[in-house]
Amino acid sequence: MSTPGEPSQPYGLPQPNPYGQVPAPPQNPLPAQQNPYAQQNPVPGQPGPAAGPQAPMQAPMQPPSQPPAGHYGYPPAALGAPGAPSGAGGAPGGSPSGSAGVGGGGRGASGWLWAIGGAVAASAIWGSLLFATGGFSSEPSPDLAGYAYTDDLCAATSMTPFENAHYKTKANTGSSSKDANPQHSGARMKSMDTMWCNVSLEQENASSATYSSTWLYNSATLHRKADPAPEFADNYRAYEKQETSVGYKVESVPGIGDEAYLVTRNDMGSDSGSYVILGVRDGWMTFQSTWSSYASGSSSGKQPTSDEVATMLKTSATETLKRLQNAR
Repeated sequence: MSTPGEPSQPYGLPQPNPYGQVPAPPQNPLPAQQNPYAQQNPVPGQPGPAAGPQAPMQAPMQPPSQPPAGHYGYPPAALGAPGAPSGAGGAPGGSPSGSAGVGGGGRGASGWLWAIGGAVAASAIWGSLLFATGGFSSEPSPDLAGYAYTDDLCAATSMTPFENAHYKTKANTGSSSKDANPQHSGARMKSMDTMWCNVSLEQENASSATYSSTWLYNSATLHRKADPAPEFADNYRAYEKQETSVGYKVESVPGIGDEAYLVTRNDMGSDSGSYVILGVRDGWMTFQSTWSSYASGSSSGKQPTSDEVATMLKTSATETLKRLQNAR
């Protein structure tokens, strides 16, 4: 295990002999009385040392066991330890390479393992902090810009701009919930919270002999799992790409949220009605307000133009979003 920014295996384990394998015993060993360090088991086929008190048996010196190259927690054997002697002359204490290399290598390995142990401990602490603070979490952090869910978006919708244009909410036409006006609903789910409000409007002092239909539909979504920003603009720009007999104009609207777009249907004149959409994104909150109106040719009331409707929608949306931010 390694700490971030450091190579996983910076140094190699010190070798028992810097030149490879331990050298084979000499072919012609000295007499026992002249070589007190003679090995116990001579090379097969060669005469052994004379037995007797002058030839004490010595235990063979074996190199320390070494893990395979690349073993977990150890570096490849080809790499050298920092400061390790390159030959016999560099062995600690001026000892011959065969014995001093082993002793020096043991002390170097001990220090190296202590350093690795400290690095492992530091990595464990660092990992614990990341887990505690969510550093390893794949969950996104939604930016709801202070907006909160409400189960009655109609109560939060500002109707003042429409009332100033001489529109009012139609009275209920029945006793069932399906006939209620306005209507609202909402749902709280793991990935998002959704709210909507549908209001049927009518012009004040409108003649009952004429037919007209005016609707205001608002919806708001609090996105909790996916940022809507990358796709938001294209959702509205796509209206201009429709290859149908109905054309739309899309405009950017400054001053509302992080971004906003106004969609206007081109084939509806001020005499027959208008169809206008305002879409707003603020952080991970999206809001849409849609106006749809139609009046027969014999209608006595004057229909607002698309530009007038756009102004009403922008004014209403600005106030409605403020109310949603204060809904906590």
